[in-house]
Amino acid sequence: MVHAGGHNSPAGSNPNPTHMNKFAFGCAVVASIISIIFGYDTGVMSGARIFIQDDLKINDDQVEVLMGILNLCALVGSLTAGKTSDVIGRRYTIALSSVIFLVGSVVMGYGPNYAVLMVGRCIAGVGVGFALMIAPVYSAEIASASHRGFLTSLPELCISLGILLGYVSNYFFGKLTLKLGWRLMLGLAAIPSMILAFGILKMPESPRWLVMQGRLEEAKKIMVLISNTEEEAEERFRDILAAAEIEEDGAVKAVGRGVWRELVINPTPAVRLILIAAVGIHFFEHATGIEAVVLYSPKIFEKAGVTSKDKLLLATVGVGLTKAVFIVIATFLLDKVGRRKLLLTSTGGMVFASTSLAIGLTIVHRFGRLVWALRLSIVSAYTFVAFFSIGLGPITWVYSSEIFPLRLRAQGASIGVAVNRIMNAAVSMSFLSIMKTITMGGVFFMFAGIAVVAWWFFFFMLPETKGLPLEEIEKLFGGGDARGARDGVEIQAKRVNNKI
Repeated sequence: MVHAGGHNSPAGSNPNPTHMNKFAFGCAVVASIISIIFGYDTGVMSGARIFIQDDLKINDDQVEVLMGILNLCALVGSLTAGKTSDVIGRRYTIALSSVIFLVGSVVMGYGPNYAVLMVGRCIAGVGVGFALMIAPVYSAEIASASHRGFLTSLPELCISLGILLGYVSNYFFGKLTLKLGWRLMLGLAAIPSMILAFGILKMPESPRWLVMQGRLEEAKKIMVLISNTEEEAEERFRDILAAAEIEEDGAVKAVGRGVWRELVINPTPAVRLILIAAVGIHFFEHATGIEAVVLYSPKIFEKAGVTSKDKLLLATVGVGLTKAVFIVIATFLLDKVGRRKLLLTSTGGMVFASTSLAIGLTIVHRFGRLVWALRLSIVSAYTFVAFFSIGLGPITWVYSSEIFPLRLRAQGASIGVAVNRIMNAAVSMSFLSIMKTITMGGVFFMFAGIAVVAWWFFFFMLPETKGLPLEEIEKLFGGGDARGARDGVEIQAKRVNNKI
């Protein structure tokens, strides 16, 4: 038999069954391409905003709505995506999200006026909601426990690469005519959307979803492809059957019924803690201010004293490059260092960087353009992005896609993404208004305070999940005491790693 590891070998002969499975890696990469498209849209809008405002003659309030409307529509997409992926499958949901985004990109690229541009943003937003929910869930469901952190963080890495490409697109297309430049920036996202819509259909369905549909033979075949040995595939398959409460003869309990009751209306103590953890980490990802830095970095650098449009866009490219580099580092650390250590280090660093940025911007605001204050502001902005990207950014998506039990995973993840989009919209649509009220420095002092609260939330509410099979993670929250559950995590994780 040809194993997905890329060589011929009899079952069980692989000397290192915990090495990265190439087929699973390829599936996760293809699924994550949709995140590049979303990241590109986020990055490109930060610079395109400048040209759109000049071309369409819109005011700051209209700009805020234009920037934030995508996230409100993504809220609709994410809440719909959970049920959709349970009905049509993870793979077809990814294909659907790419088609929706393709239509949105074409409409935005056409954009003869503000109203049409808003329609395009809304359509693209629905696609974004689908993509943000489904890509990490699909990656988590095909990954082995030993590499789940790496594979599930790929969507966040792809978002960062997309943001960087968006910034680069700003810089080069910004040199074209006013009417053509920003339209090409926005319309370019249609090309990868089209490629992904066809490419994802060549990937396998999530074996966990197939099990929930009672399609056990198909699930077994795919499990062999994404495992390094047949023994590993068999063990993972049995764990899924047990977690899904499905007998090996294919007897399936009612699937998809009562999910919202189990999640929200009448959850068990364990599910309640899981939901709080997922909602909390998604809330704090954006409440701590990353969207303000990524989306409005030209405005921040302008306030810091950078006046040339070319230099503003070039400094913004630096933000995208920093984000991408540190997320690459994070993807290799997640399964070695663990989620908690990276998350607490990341959030602590963000407190420091937000405070430093707030001080720099406040000094420039009160005393005029000082070279050292300008440098402090730019370095602090980069430092903030670096700390976010090495922990809170990727871990939000990894953690929320792995902690829900199988029967609740898709719709539980969709609730987390909905909260994520609400906070993203809240920050992106209010940043300029709040800045006018309490100054830009004041805004980042506020973000620093929120980051302090976030650190304590993560410390008390988020146990370590490194190295645990998806089917065992619910046990971490089973005692109703997150801190008590965390005490036993290291022992459980070591036991699982030794067994593997």
